[in-house]
Amino acid sequence: MPDWLTARPVAHRGLHDAAQGVIENTASAFQAAIAGRYAIECDVQISADGEAMVHHDDALGRLTEGAGRLDQMPAAELKRVAFKATPDRIMTLGELCGLVGGRSTLLIELKSRFDGDNRLAVRTAEVLAGYAGPVAAMSFDPGQVAALKDLAPGLTRGLVAQKADRARQHDTSTPSAPRYALQALTARVQFLAYRVQDLSSTLPFISRRILGLPLLTWTVRTPADRARAARYADQIIFEGLRP
Repeated sequence: MPDWLTARPVAHRGLHDAAQGVIENTASAFQAAIAGRYAIECDVQISADGEAMVHHDDALGRLTEGAGRLDQMPAAELKRVAFKATPDRIMTLGELCGLVGGRSTLLIELKSRFDGDNRLAVRTAEVLAGYAGPVAAMSFDPGQVAALKDLAPGLTRGLVAQKADRARQHDTSTPSAPRYALQALTARVQFLAYRVQDLSSTLPFISRRILGLPLLTWTVRTPADRARAARYADQIIFEGLRP
C-alpha cells in the first residue's frame, strides 16, 4: 500500500470554515487544504447525464441555491449552481482533478443509494484514468468498490464503515449482512475508513492488526477524537480543527 495514503491528515470535504465563507466541497475549501499541506477528502454524486459531481448531499438546498435532486439534473445545469453567499459553484470531478493537479492526495467518496447503479463508479474510473496524482476512491457501498476493482484495478480503493446500530439494521436501503459481506470480499478493499467513535470495534482491529490494511478514521473534530485516533488508526479525516 502506498505511503501517500496515510502520510498527511485528510481535510474532510476540504479545509472548510463556514464562518469564514469557505464551504465544504468547494474550490475554496480544496485550495485551502492544498495551502495547508493536507490531503483532501471529497464526495461525488451522479448527475442525470452520468457526470461525477463534487457534492455531499443528493439534493440541492442545504448549502446551495436552488432545489432538486442531483441525479435528475444535467451536469451543465449543476455547474451553474452557486453555494450560498460565495462565488463557488458545484464542480465536476474532472475540474477538481485539474484544480489539485497532484499537489495533494485525493480521497474520493462515492455516494450511493445501494441500488446497484454503478454509473458513478464508471465515470469516476474514466476521469481518474487520466489523472497522475495520488488518488484513492472509497464508498460505504461495497458494490461500488467492487465495480471500481473491475473498472480500474490499479486504483487504490477502500471501504467506509461504522459499527452497526439498531437504526441502520432496519434501514432497507442497505444490503443484508450476508450480501454486504460478499460484496466487501469481492471488492478486495485495500484500506478501511472507520468512524472514530467505533474504532475499538472488531472490524477495524481485524483489518489493521490481522489483515494489515491501513486504517483511516472519520470524522475527527475534538481533542478526544484525536486521542482515540492516535491509539487505533493510521491517519485522521478531520474538520473543525488544525492537526
